[in-house]
Amino acid sequence: MDLPQGDVRLLETDLARRLLASTELARLAYVAADGTPRVFPMMFHWNGAEIVMATFGGAAKIAALRARPDVALTIDTYGPPPDVLLIRGRAEVADVAGVVPEYALIQRHYMGEEQAAAVLAEIDRPGLRMARITVRPSWVGVLDFRTRLPRPLTVQGS
Repeated sequence: MDLPQGDVRLLETDLARRLLASTELARLAYVAADGTPRVFPMMFHWNGAEIVMATFGGAAKIAALRARPDVALTIDTYGPPPDVLLIRGRAEVADVAGVVPEYALIQRHYMGEEQAAAVLAEIDRPGLRMARITVRPSWVGVLDFRTRLPRPLTVQGS
């Protein structure tokens, strides 16, 4: 599939599918309330249409994402060479009373059943407030540093 960077159909590539199903962290880049950039690593769930993340009520990123919803995400492997999935989109934040449903899925995926059950039992208390953060990709890039490189880099000898 020879699609240009930015084409959302890059989500259908083996590299993107592998990273979206992995336990690598998504690095969420956004603009904080003071106007400076932030990057925050987050566990995530891919539901086939959007990246879903969760945070606890009161987190500073909630207000920042509502004020400036344009974000970027990176999911990558260590390498060398690294595999990299780049996503841009707009964050939507919804307040949730109790545990965000995808948060339970995220915990099981990253931590396994036993540890997820312990974490969920610890936090699922009356009065718990969380926020569900979703990003629907509007721009997608993939880099494998073998066949797809950042522009204007080129493969040596070409």
